[in-house]
Amino acid sequence: MLHILLVGLVAGILARIISPGPNNPSGFILTVVLGIAGAFLATFVGQAIGHYSLDEGAGYITATIGALVVLFIWNRLVASRVIPDPGNK
Repeated sequence: MLHILLVGLVAGILARIISPGPNNPSGFILTVVLGIAGAFLATFVGQAIGHYSLDEGAGYITATIGALVVLFIWNRLVASRVIPDPGNK
């Protein structure tokens, strides 16, 4: 669990650097949450397809890919105005 949180922190920061844009979630806390969600997503998918055993978590690369997927979903939800853009007040 702690491994996923630490990897998620790095993955969130890397995802923000790789995919800058106007709808990026702003702030350090939201970046960390984005990365942790991506790490959990990558861990879940990796375990579901048999890439990881139940006691393994996602690595930095797959967690970053997961964070990019979460960021893409976030951007689509903000663009379609399903959720408000916290950076546009």
